[in-house]
Amino acid sequence: MCPGNENPTNNSPSQSSPRSASAPSASQPRTADGPHGSGSDSSGSPHVVAGQVGEAGDYDEVPVPIVVDNDSAIWHEDDTRDDDNASVFSDTDSAYESLAGSSRTGSITSSIYNYVYENGRRYHAYRSGQYVLPNDEAEQERLDLQHHIWRLLLHGGLYTAPLNIPAEESDAWGRPVGDFRILDLGTGTGIWAIDMAEEFPQASVFGIDLSPIQPDWVPPNCRFHVDDYEDDWTYREDEKFDYIHGRALSGTVSDWARFYRQVRTHLKPGGWCEMQEYDAWIFSDDDSFERAVWTKNWVEKLDEASQMYGKRLNVARFHKQWMIEAGFEDVQEKMFRIPIGPWAKDPHLKELGRYEQLHMQMSVASHTPALFSRVWHYTPQQCQVTIEGVKNEFRNPNLRLITQYRFIIGRSPGPP
Repeated sequence: MCPGNENPTNNSPSQSSPRSASAPSASQPRTADGPHGSGSDSSGSPHVVAGQVGEAGDYDEVPVPIVVDNDSAIWHEDDTRDDDNASVFSDTDSAYESLAGSSRTGSITSSIYNYVYENGRRYHAYRSGQYVLPNDEAEQERLDLQHHIWRLLLHGGLYTAPLNIPAEESDAWGRPVGDFRILDLGTGTGIWAIDMAEEFPQASVFGIDLSPIQPDWVPPNCRFHVDDYEDDWTYREDEKFDYIHGRALSGTVSDWARFYRQVRTHLKPGGWCEMQEYDAWIFSDDDSFERAVWTKNWVEKLDEASQMYGKRLNVARFHKQWMIEAGFEDVQEKMFRIPIGPWAKDPHLKELGRYEQLHMQMSVASHTPALFSRVWHYTPQQCQVTIEGVKNEFRNPNLRLITQYRFIIGRSPGPP
C-alpha cells in the first residue's frame, strides 16, 4: 500500500487556486494531499527496500540508495534530446502483411481522424477530452521509447504474469489455431501488442485505444480497435480473454473499481491481468528532490490538476489493493527504482537512467500542456517556461532524481 495515509478509493479533487509559472520557491510547501503524505521523508522518497539492483520491494523498510557514478556525463544548459535516437523505437517491420482493411475494427470514420489541436500538440478526436496526453508523432516516439525501457527492465521480456500459452502452430495463412486471447488496453502505438503477436503467433492479440495511430503493417494475429475501455465492455461470453494487459493507464480512468470489475468479468477463469505502471511522482535518496524546485512544483501541480480533472495520475501504488478488492487472487507487485540520468554505477541502471532521462524530458512536454492550460489556465508561454525549467533539472547531473516502475499481476478466480 501507499506510504501515506490517503484512501486509495478517494479521487476527489482538492480545491486550490493555480500557481504561476514563474520560478518556484525552494521553500514552497508540499500540498496537503501530496502523493506521499506523512509516510515519506523530506526528500519525497517512498519507503522501499531494494532487492536485486534497481528493484524495490515492500514499503515497510528504508530504501537502499542507488550508488552514484561521479564520472557521469557533464550537463550543459543547451542539451536537447536526440530526436534521431528517439525515433529508432518507432520502427515497424516492413515484412509484415498489410492489414489496413482488416486489422482495425470499430467505427473507423473520417471524424476519428479529425484530430484536435491545442497548445501546439495534437489530441484524439474520438471522445475528445477523455485523455489528456497528445497522440502526435512526438508522443508516439515517447511511447515507443517507454516500451524500450519496460523491456530493458525485464531484460527483453514483455510481461511478468505466469502465462501458459499453448504451443500450437499457425495455419497456412499465419492465423492462430489456438484460442489463447490477449487484450491490450490503451495500446497506443500498438508496439507491445505487435511484439506479443510476433512472439506468440499461436495467440490472438487485440489492442484498443482512443486514437487510431497504430501501423497498418502488423502480424496476422494482431487486431486493433478504436474504443474507450471506460465504456461498458460488450465482448460475448465466448470472447473472454486469457490475459488482459494495461500499461501506463494511470490518469485515464475515473472509476477504478468499475474498471477492475470489468477486467475480471471478461477474463476466463484462471486468466491473468497485468498492469505495468510508473509512479507519477519523483523522489531522491538525498535532498535532490527538494533542490529540484521546478520538478517538485511540477509534480505537485500535475497530481492536483489530474485530481481536479477527475482522472488522477499518481495512483500506481493503489493498483495492488484495487485488484484484491475486485476479487483477484495471487495478486503480486514488483517495483523497480530507476535513476533519471546516467549517474548510477551499476551498468544496467546506468543504461536505464540514460533512456529514462530522455523519456522524462519527453514526458514533461506531453503531460503539461493539456492539464496546466485546462485546469490552471496557463498560457502556452507559461507552459513552455515550466517545461523547460523541469527539463533542465532532469539534465542536471548534480540532481540525483529517481522514479519508480511497477508490475502488478492478479489471477481471475477458478481453474484455467
